[in-house]
Amino acid sequence: MERRLTFAVVDVGNTSTAVGLWRNGRVTRTAHLDGGFAEASAAVDSLMASARVDAIAYVSVVPKADARWRRFAKERGVELRAVTHAAAARLMPIDYPKPETIGADRLADAVGAVSRYGAPVIVMDFGTALTAAVVTGDGVWRGGVIAPGFPLMRDYLFERTAKLPRMELGRGGVPRIGRSTEEAMRFGAIVGYRGMVREIAATLRRNFAEDFRLVATGGFARWALAGSGMDVTIDPTLTLHGAGLICANSL
Repeated sequence: MERRLTFAVVDVGNTSTAVGLWRNGRVTRTAHLDGGFAEASAAVDSLMASARVDAIAYVSVVPKADARWRRFAKERGVELRAVTHAAAARLMPIDYPKPETIGADRLADAVGAVSRYGAPVIVMDFGTALTAAVVTGDGVWRGGVIAPGFPLMRDYLFERTAKLPRMELGRGGVPRIGRSTEEAMRFGAIVGYRGMVREIAATLRRNFAEDFRLVATGGFARWALAGSGMDVTIDPTLTLHGAGLICANSL
């Protein structure tokens, strides 16, 4: 009987790090951590203490973090398998002029989405930036979209205005109307983002003449889209799932 593959999966973003345990396509034991490397590495140590892992499947958009995670893996005697365009292309053809410039998270999102939902699909990742990965009905990566995310918008408003506070992200729904500065900012952020998501999806559907399924992931996806009435699937483990698939196919 073939042994089941098991990976500790690490997704290093600009705002937070997500970790989880990937076993033959199923993602469990997930955590999203804001405390930096020390907290994230402790979480991975805990995962590795509970299961024998074949490798660490690694996604990063923060190059300065890579050496530390490579050292972490080496010290524990386990291979670190980074998501790259070459590894992703084994599962998903990539039609892009410079595929080496595609973010590892966007590649993992796309591979994970095609695996779970099929193609054509648009994956929107709500992190520090709002990104979209586009896979057409023939299963080919065609490109994507990058726009400012909630943290960038919040920080810009705080830094460039004299009286606006640093809005708390991820809490509170859309008010009927802003009756305080905080409510006015939250209304603008959430409703504005929903409009941006709708327009991006509508334009891509027109451009490719395909009825893309819309999938959302990332730390702010549920907060942004809850109650919006949009036809969108929210999948919080999508990036970790895609990273595990890419790692499994590259061993």
